[in-house]
Amino acid sequence: MLSVQVCIMGAGPVGGTLGCRLAAAGISVAVIDHAALPPMETPAFDGRAYAIAAGSRGLLDDAGLWDVLDVPPNPIRDIRVSDGRVGRPPSRLHLHFDHREAAEEPRPFGWMVEARSLRKALNARFPVQPGLHLFAPATARVARSADGAVVRLDDGTAIECRLVVAAEGRNSPLRDQARIPVTRIPYHQIGIVCAIAHERPHDNTALEHFLPAGPFAALPMGPSADAEPGGSPNVSAIVWTERSKDAVAIMALDDTRFVREAGRRLGGHLGAIRSVGRRWSYPLSAMIVHRYVDTRLALAGDAAHGIHPIAGQGLNLGFRDAIALAELIIAAARAGADIGSVDLLARYQRACQPDNLLMFGMTDRLDRLFSTDLRVVRLARDLGIEAVNRLGPVKRVFMRRAMGLATSG
Repeated sequence: MLSVQVCIMGAGPVGGTLGCRLAAAGISVAVIDHAALPPMETPAFDGRAYAIAAGSRGLLDDAGLWDVLDVPPNPIRDIRVSDGRVGRPPSRLHLHFDHREAAEEPRPFGWMVEARSLRKALNARFPVQPGLHLFAPATARVARSADGAVVRLDDGTAIECRLVVAAEGRNSPLRDQARIPVTRIPYHQIGIVCAIAHERPHDNTALEHFLPAGPFAALPMGPSADAEPGGSPNVSAIVWTERSKDAVAIMALDDTRFVREAGRRLGGHLGAIRSVGRRWSYPLSAMIVHRYVDTRLALAGDAAHGIHPIAGQGLNLGFRDAIALAELIIAAARAGADIGSVDLLARYQRACQPDNLLMFGMTDRLDRLFSTDLRVVRLARDLGIEAVNRLGPVKRVFMRRAMGLATSG
């Protein structure tokens, strides 16, 4: 029998980071995952990366992860938003975000962090963090009651705790066990994720180019020593949305034709481009839970919400869940209060649900507004983009939200 204060189901970016953050503050934690953690001692460059908003940086710092990332995060200092059609120059009406205009003390909008680098940092932190117990791979059964919770593993280990956090992803078994209702929206789109090397520097500028089939984003990564033989000084991550039937055909293309299609959407400002690493694809949908809590249970990350990648905020919403939950748990523990109480869980839901619901609705409306080629709609949105670009106070609101510094509260 092991006794801890918190059990976290899921050792991914949100669950793993939350576990490290709590343990760093002296909270005893068990982190449990059904799968073995991928060994990352000699990883190959695969092209996946996370856009970590400025507001999420503090969580990784407090969890002891930021300083042990083996690939330096690359700052996003500018964001350019444009509208257009495939194979044609973008509209002259555009929106440009400059990090120097977003706050009194300029800082990047965020940083691009390689997925493998964060995974390596978590794997390295888990075994050396006092008070953190990792079980992976492990199958678990959870029994919750008003008095506490018991998690029983398939190896016979029983773990007593005051609170269980479900961070297992969109298909959360604990969420289903608690019979928490979920609203889902299918988009009939597929997200294609890859990386490219390019001739010209990106100047730390992220591009969000809206096209009729969905947004095409190019996000500035740092130089890579192993993306290709001899290294790549100029690398960008690509997040490319296409209608499902077209995406299947694009994924089947050879490298030469795949890069040609990417170039038709990207434009020529980065010069010649070439594919590096792997390609990934996944169907796009949105989902949000009707409540974030149940008896001795809190949902976090993709177990609680999933949004369209149009704003690049999916993981950051999960990190904001972790920030809010960690603050409440740490304060309650230091005050000698029950960290799984009904009152604490209600405060967690009030802290996260309004902002997550707002982002859920906003990204859904943005996708519907921009994923169309109707002339009247295109003209209206181009004028709207240009209007925001000219209105300083409105523009600053958008910039602070992109940085993860503005919430509905």
